[in-house]
Amino acid sequence: MELTNINDLRALLGSHGFHFSKAMGQNFLIEAWVPERIAEESGADEHSAMLEIGPGVGCLTRELALRAAMVKSVELDKRLLPVLAETVGAFDNVEIIPGDIMKLDLNSIDFGSLTPRVCANLPYNITTPVITKLLESGIFASLTVMVQREVADRITAKPGSGEYGAFTVLCDYYAETRKLFNVPSSCFEPRPKVESAVVRLDARRYDLKCDEALFWKIVRGAFNQRRKTLVNALSSALPNPKDEIAAAIEGAGLSPTVRGEALGIAEFEEIAKRL
Repeated sequence: MELTNINDLRALLGSHGFHFSKAMGQNFLIEAWVPERIAEESGADEHSAMLEIGPGVGCLTRELALRAAMVKSVELDKRLLPVLAETVGAFDNVEIIPGDIMKLDLNSIDFGSLTPRVCANLPYNITTPVITKLLESGIFASLTVMVQREVADRITAKPGSGEYGAFTVLCDYYAETRKLFNVPSSCFEPRPKVESAVVRLDARRYDLKCDEALFWKIVRGAFNQRRKTLVNALSSALPNPKDEIAAAIEGAGLSPTVRGEALGIAEFEEIAKRL
């Protein structure tokens, strides 16, 4: 059975009485090159334990199972469990974990002595909180995920661009990010209204030389009112007097009219140190 062949896919789902759920953002791949390339780019090998989220019918799961020592796939939709039992049940290195990734304790997953990595076609309605949870856990060496293309652009954006925001700073803080390739909507059944892209985030942690809580208050404050100058945005977000905030910004070598969207981690860090 070819899981990315649309006729085989429809026959498989029909035999289980399965119907797509818009609420869960279910769109299954129908082009074999996509899961093959995602798995290849993920770093899956004999030393890796892969965490997959939302395996669907298992086309990416199969590709990971052929490359990695271990695959743990978390699936929320109970209707897909018998489908996955049929499609990937023969792999002894695959475990399907029923449940909600947002409620799952990641530390409870046993990856043994292998290197934990994430590789997934993420449900687009929970992309940002899932990536945040995965990065903040500090468990995974890398995340290779397919997301909505505009989210991929946000993750990999540079300071000063329209896509750059607090989520970009968070991703950059925890990982080196790069966009790998685009995936057209024609690669899915049913066909979504948005384009997709695959990004890879290789774990690192920026070594802050300031109070971390204050750093994140400054970042969030800067982007909560991104059209305002940084002085005015932070005056609304912090208890510090406005003249003190202005002095910190100018002391960091920045223009008094600078906006937060122009700053990288180092500039936010310098302001936090001065405050």
